[in-house]
Amino acid sequence: MDKASKPSLLFVDDSKVMRLAADKMLGREFRVEVAENGLQAWTMVCHNPSISVVFSDLAMPEMDGFALLKKIRTSEDEGVAGLPVIIVTGAENDDEARAEALRLGGTDFISKPFNSTDLLARARAHANYQNERKEFAKQAMIDPLTRLGNRRYLVHRLRQELALAARQQYRLSVVQLEICQFNQLFVQLGKKRTDMVLLKLAQSLRGVIRKEDSLARSSVAQFTVLLPSAGPNGAKRFVERALKVSERLAFQFRGKVQRLPLTVIIHTPAVHAGLAPRQVQLALEEQLKQARKLGPGTVLSDDADTTLSVDESAPILTIEQALVLLRAGKPRAVVSALPDLERQLAPLLELMKRSASDQEAV
Repeated sequence: MDKASKPSLLFVDDSKVMRLAADKMLGREFRVEVAENGLQAWTMVCHNPSISVVFSDLAMPEMDGFALLKKIRTSEDEGVAGLPVIIVTGAENDDEARAEALRLGGTDFISKPFNSTDLLARARAHANYQNERKEFAKQAMIDPLTRLGNRRYLVHRLRQELALAARQQYRLSVVQLEICQFNQLFVQLGKKRTDMVLLKLAQSLRGVIRKEDSLARSSVAQFTVLLPSAGPNGAKRFVERALKVSERLAFQFRGKVQRLPLTVIIHTPAVHAGLAPRQVQLALEEQLKQARKLGPGTVLSDDADTTLSVDESAPILTIEQALVLLRAGKPRAVVSALPDLERQLAPLLELMKRSASDQEAV
C-alpha cells in the first residue's frame, strides 16, 4: 500500500522500544506517527487532521495519558473530540487507573506486552469506524441543493479559522449575503425557479472566492463566506466581485426583468484567543438586523474605513431606506441623496399631477 494512501494513527509512549515495536507491527498497513509524551501528542493531534486513532500510554513525563485523554475529549474541534483513544496499560496500571481512563473517555484498552495480532485488530477496527464517522459527518455538513457546506459546516470551519487567526495574528473577515424578501420571491417564482436562482447564486459565489476561503449556505436565503487574512479591505474587494456577478442573476416576473435583491454585511472581529463562533454569529445577527431595516441593496460593514464602490446605474438610496433613516433621526444621510430620491419619485409625482388635473376638470 502506498504510504500516502495509508490511514494515519498516533502511538504515544515515553519508551523508545515500545514506539519502535508499534511502528514495526503497524507500519505495513498504517502511517504511524509517534510521540514521546502527551504534550507532543496533543500538538500533533491539533495539527494533523488525518490521524484516525490514538494509542496512548498512561505514565509519561510532561503530560500523562490521563491529561492527553481529557484534552482530546474536551476539544472544541468535533473531529478531535471524537478520536478513538486506545489506552495502552502496563503491569503498573491497576483497576483504579483503568476506571479513571474509562471515565475520561477512553475507547478501548490493550495490555503490555502486546502482540501484532491484537494491536492490528484494534487499529483496523477503530480506524474503519473513524473513517465511516468522518464520512457521515462530512455528508451531514453538505447542503443538498447547492452542494456547499451548510450551517454546521460553517460553525466547524469558523472555529478552525478563528483559532488559526489568533495563532498567526491576522484578521479574519466574514461576509454574509442574504436574498431580501425571500418568501415573496418564493411565492412569485415557485420552488423550482427559486431553487434555480439559489443554485446560480451559489455557483457565482463559488467562482469569485479564493482557494483558502470557505463558502457555506448558512440558511435558506443566506450565504456566508470566511475570508482568512483578507481584512476589511480584502472583504470589500470580495463583496464588489460578488455583487458584480450577482447582477447577472436577473429573473422575469410577469414580463418584467428584476434583479436579485441582496443585502450584504461584512464583519471583521478583533484578533484574540478564545473568540468563539457563537460570538461572531451574534455580531452578524445584530448587523443583519440593521441591514434588513435599510432594505435591498444595503452593504453594511462594521469597519468605519471600509467603503464600497457603488454602481452608478443603481439607486444611491431607495425610498424605503430614506424613510428608515429619517425615522432613526439621521436626516443628513438622506439630504445628499435627495436628487436621486426625486428621480425615483418622478413617476408618482407626475401621476399625482395628472390626477389633480382630472379632478379639476370634473
